[in-house]
Amino acid sequence: MIPVFRPSMGDAETNAVGEVLRSGWIGLGPKTKEFEDKFAAYMNCKYAVAMNSATAALHLAMAVMKVDGGEVITTPMTFVSTNHAILYNSAVPVFCDIEPDTLNIDADKIEALVTPLTKAIVVVHYGGYAVDMDKVLDIAKRRNLKVIEDAAHACGGEYKNRKLGTIGDIGCFSFHAVKNLATGDGGMVTTNDAAIYARLMKLRWVGISKDTWSREDTTTKAYSWYYNIEELGFKYHMNDITAAIGLVQLEKLDTMNRRRAEISRMYTEAFSSNKKIGLPVIKNYMTRPSCHNYVIKVEDRDGLNASLKQQGIATGVHYIPNNNYDMYKGFRGPTPVAGAVWKKLLTLPLFPDLKQKEIELIKSSVLDFIK
Repeated sequence: MIPVFRPSMGDAETNAVGEVLRSGWIGLGPKTKEFEDKFAAYMNCKYAVAMNSATAALHLAMAVMKVDGGEVITTPMTFVSTNHAILYNSAVPVFCDIEPDTLNIDADKIEALVTPLTKAIVVVHYGGYAVDMDKVLDIAKRRNLKVIEDAAHACGGEYKNRKLGTIGDIGCFSFHAVKNLATGDGGMVTTNDAAIYARLMKLRWVGISKDTWSREDTTTKAYSWYYNIEELGFKYHMNDITAAIGLVQLEKLDTMNRRRAEISRMYTEAFSSNKKIGLPVIKNYMTRPSCHNYVIKVEDRDGLNASLKQQGIATGVHYIPNNNYDMYKGFRGPTPVAGAVWKKLLTLPLFPDLKQKEIELIKSSVLDFIK
């Protein structure tokens, strides 16, 4: 079976993990700090804070943006972690409808949802294709709102030549096993604010003022036992095994993303003449999509899914609109576009190590079904 996603791993990742295991320090330590520093440099931002998941990153990003007690305008077309993080912070998600072509939040519909209780807008760069950030930032500036970027799909992607996840007030990334930069699991928060950075560093390590590695004198190996607890925090930090994989993956990221873009172009070239297949849209401001997934729109989605499965091709649906789930049905915001379009969505296999013969099989199998 050809999977929908597969991480691109090799000897370099294996060797990096072995190095950490042999070092005797496998928890939060120097590799995590190195990964944070190199990730921030890659993103051209001041600070990066490594987490054990993007869900943790989103939780703490919203905490430091102080959304508690207010409303957060959000998209229904996302993995539920985006909107769970709003609830974790005792805030209320307000669902904004999406653009039917990009599947991103429709920036033209955001301002009508702003109330005196609104504290933030969370944008998800769906599939690694940028939201129109200028429109979002204009609304946020005029209405005094924070902008949180969920860049879980978008590592390495760009909006008008700026890295996604560094354009709003704070950005969140995922390193889950299926993501463009994969470490098994993990996440990152990016910011240019020193005070926000300092608070994130405490919150991710149960509120402790110094992490374990920082309390060890690497010259004498003497351990400083004293630390202070300044506020209630969480055990959300990354470890050095994960960070070691992340460092290797970061070096490969641009190459892997170029391969994703190349495969996406092959699909688009094959399907573009078939008017029954809706294809991903690249707008002018999407200067470098990260091409996390390749989603088509077809009338008989379930039929195509079954047909491809018979050919040994796995597919996915990204996503069921979150406000279709029972726990989100009571929240404000009619989303008719999302409610209609999700029934047509099918995610085709896309990962850097996808073989040419597999690409050809996928293309021909789709076209054989949709004539």
